Amino acid sequence: MAENDPKGKLDIDALKVLIGSGEIDTVIVAFPDLYGRLVGKRCSGDYFLQKVAKSGTHACDYLLTVDMEMEPIDGYEFANWERGYGDFHLVPDFSTLRRLAWLEGTAMVICDLHGGDGQPIPVAPRNILKAQIARAEALGFRAMAGSEAEYYLFEADYRTAWREGFQRIQPSGDYIEDYHILQGTRGEPFHGKLRNDLDHSGVPVECTKGEWGRGQHELNLQYSEVLEMADRHTLYKHGAKEIADSLGMSVTFMAKPAADTAGSSCHVHLSLWSGSDNAFDGDQSLGSVQCSDLFRQFLAGWILHAQDLMVWMAPTINSYKRYQSGSWAPTRLAWASDNRTAGFRIVGQGSSLRIECRVPGADCNPYLIYAAALAAGLDGIAKGLEPPSEFFGNAYEADDVPSVPGTLREATDAFSESEFVKETFGDLVQQHYSHFYRTEISAYDQAVTDWEHRRYFERI
Repeated sequence: MAENDPKGKLDIDALKVLIGSGEIDTVIVAFPDLYGRLVGKRCSGDYFLQKVAKSGTHACDYLLTVDMEMEPIDGYEFANWERGYGDFHLVPDFSTLRRLAWLEGTAMVICDLHGGDGQPIPVAPRNILKAQIARAEALGFRAMAGSEAEYYLFEADYRTAWREGFQRIQPSGDYIEDYHILQGTRGEPFHGKLRNDLDHSGVPVECTKGEWGRGQHELNLQYSEVLEMADRHTLYKHGAKEIADSLGMSVTFMAKPAADTAGSSCHVHLSLWSGSDNAFDGDQSLGSVQCSDLFRQFLAGWILHAQDLMVWMAPTINSYKRYQSGSWAPTRLAWASDNRTAGFRIVGQGSSLRIECRVPGADCNPYLIYAAALAAGLDGIAKGLEPPSEFFGNAYEADDVPSVPGTLREATDAFSESEFVKETFGDLVQQHYSHFYRTEISAYDQAVTDWEHRRYFERI
């Protein structure tokens, strides 16, 4: 390994030594599904070295067609009962190999999915992102990114929360704790362990801080190349849940856990680099920002295509309940310099100049959100697009600025009808994800909720 590799990252030779000494006995072989969850297998260390490290392994292709309950859903072209639900191949990406500090004797490697012909599976989230990275690289750019995902911490473990119907569980904080050190200290048994265990698992952390909700916190990851960031983001969410569970607690990355609480966002930062230089840096004036033509065009593309790609920024029914005026969640697709009411906030200057998109919720799949950002921005560059004028003031009150879609149904319709989506990602990806989100909508439409009981049980 290179000297500057993060703590916890391994190469295959280091893994062999740790397995030989008995320090590692299990290797998790995993990949992200459509929701961004890690699914896969646990292998014994020796078997991993003898077989999986050399030739990969397999899993049922239905894993890219299931709903949240792991039920196979009809209507997908990629995999279905008529095709017999065969296998796809899990190909380890050894640049992701790392030791998991929160699980004793365990390492993990993230895999790419290939078909029987050896080609990448087009609908797999990680492959979708890699395709957009390849487009950027063909133009001479590498994308650097950073994720800031928020979560709520609760005193009950997941099984207790389930038994209580998620209704009577107590948040870890007693009051809004935004930047509050005292209240944050009370949660340090979890937050501190999360920071340290991630840091020792090859997921470098900048900081955690209290957020604008009782028991709400934010964790910021150190920026990296975009695929590495998506991997780190996924491991962060996965590790947070396992660490919380081990402490008899629970965390949620729902975008809006309760009607009377702040939503949880995932602010994403992105810039393009050419060699050792930030390609967004330049001497052109765009409103109050000094930038390059490339920056201006990338920003224009990202804003223009945001509505068509909204399902990848807000992928659940719950996502859209976060977008409320004065809630710290943006409702308008405006851009501004250091203005938290706008959907796109420009931060930094010179070599640190970057775009912060504040639209995604904490429930987003990081591979898809970064793929969406790159695809939209690169289209802006290809077409020489110009962004709207910089916004000044309170964007919540900007009736003349395009708004984010109001529901998952509205966003799915935009995605499924978009010529840009079809041309950029292909028919199969457009159809696959349109069906995926419509399945989620259908499940919600058929559900009978507590809200309906309270409203109608007696009084209708």
